[in-house]
Amino acid sequence: MRRFPALCLALPLSLMTAGEVHAAGGDRSWARQLQQWRTDHAAGLSAPDGWLSLVGLAWLRLGDNTIGTSADSRIRFHAPGDAPFGIIAVEQNVLRLKAPKSGFPAGLFVNGHPATEQSIVVDGPDPTKFTDGTLSFFVIRRGEKVALRIKDSQDPTRVQFHGLHWYAPDPNYRIEADWIPFAEPKHEVVQDIVGTRTNGLVLGVARFTLDGQEIRLESVVQDANAKSLLFVIRDATSGRATYADSRFLHTSLPDHGLREAGKILLDFNRLENPPCAYTPYATCPLPPESNRLKVALEAGELKYSH
Repeated sequence: MRRFPALCLALPLSLMTAGEVHAAGGDRSWARQLQQWRTDHAAGLSAPDGWLSLVGLAWLRLGDNTIGTSADSRIRFHAPGDAPFGIIAVEQNVLRLKAPKSGFPAGLFVNGHPATEQSIVVDGPDPTKFTDGTLSFFVIRRGEKVALRIKDSQDPTRVQFHGLHWYAPDPNYRIEADWIPFAEPKHEVVQDIVGTRTNGLVLGVARFTLDGQEIRLESVVQDANAKSLLFVIRDATSGRATYADSRFLHTSLPDHGLREAGKILLDFNRLENPPCAYTPYATCPLPPESNRLKVALEAGELKYSH
């Protein structure tokens, strides 16, 4: 393991926001790229369909689930009007959208088209997306359960967003770690913050030394052909300066891939809060035991101020 050579950063001792990145001498490209990444990250969170627009999570049950703004809807949207939107029928692994007795409302669209009865694609890269005015919703799967994820582009949490807070950039937390692949993938059960469990694979560990301690971080993937890695980490700052449950670090693959020994870049300046830091309706994975660190990672995103 080695840390990248330190830039000579002229930084105040106080904590800095995303726009306050200064480098004096040396290669400035890392600082510029980090500043741009933090700006883009905040823009993504506050986009009309970003995490700050998430206003609901409603678990679906087997059989018919009526949805709409009417008082007798099983899943009721807090929006103007008093009408059913439709019925989501859940039968084992098959979901269908059915029309209510009064027919679909004129404002309800499915994948950009007026609503019709049809099968529903769950989660994944291209789920079936429903929209009605500022509302949007789609179905997600968590373990053996399915739920409706509901967003509102005009929710005050998004509209009144005032930015994120970060530790000052520190190139000493930009670490090139050893990637050590396992001879055979390790099966891991991941629990999320709402108590559901999903199965994943751990193909290896990222190993490095920090503050005199050897650290091995695991990334759980859904299959061996992952195109990037997500490390879910809790450290000694969690619950104090940073979000209590965890922070996320997204990385590129190791330089020789997941099956071969090599190096992997871990820039902890890009540690970000999970969606659960911004909304109670997200379903964030909790860190595996190996990623619950005793050292303090004084880098990346601080607690979110609502």
